[in-house]
Amino acid sequence: MFTTFRGGQTGTWRVLSIAPARGDTLPIMPALSVTHADSIALPPAPSAHSWRLIGVASHLRYTERLEKIALTKAQAGLGRAEATRAALIPIRKNNAWWLMTQNERRRIFEDKSRHIADSLKYLPAIARQLYHSRDLGGPFDFLTWFEYAPEHAEVFEELVAMLRESEEWQFVEREVDVRLAKED
Repeated sequence: MFTTFRGGQTGTWRVLSIAPARGDTLPIMPALSVTHADSIALPPAPSAHSWRLIGVASHLRYTERLEKIALTKAQAGLGRAEATRAALIPIRKNNAWWLMTQNERRRIFEDKSRHIADSLKYLPAIARQLYHSRDLGGPFDFLTWFEYAPEHAEVFEELVAMLRESEEWQFVEREVDVRLAKED
């Protein structure tokens, strides 16, 4: 299933901020819409008044069986009524990352950076979904989507800071941090 994140003039989510964490940012838009489809039926092309990012939720690529079980047990689903805050964090890794084998990337992702192990303590307060977009020709490799209740905003900041301090983040070439609030 393809997911489109469209920054524009209207949408279910109100944009609170758009800021670069590394590299170029995205144009500031007042709203974000999120749509899901079985195929890429492109919405209107991006313009000076909108942008769009498309990704696909895929199988877990760097996760081992016991980690998958732990994640499934701990994580909450998206769309919870109390989760009126969200973050869209698109990421592009550098060529050094992609020149490594999957096993080498796994060692950095989990063995050194402890991406899964250290993130588990933030679940279920933070719900998340990773969308792959590298093979779709977009400007980012991954679109990370997080949802949480306003009272968990500080916990979310801890999670983001922890991930950005990891060895894995040294391979990030571009990252944009889009913060959102749900419209009633």
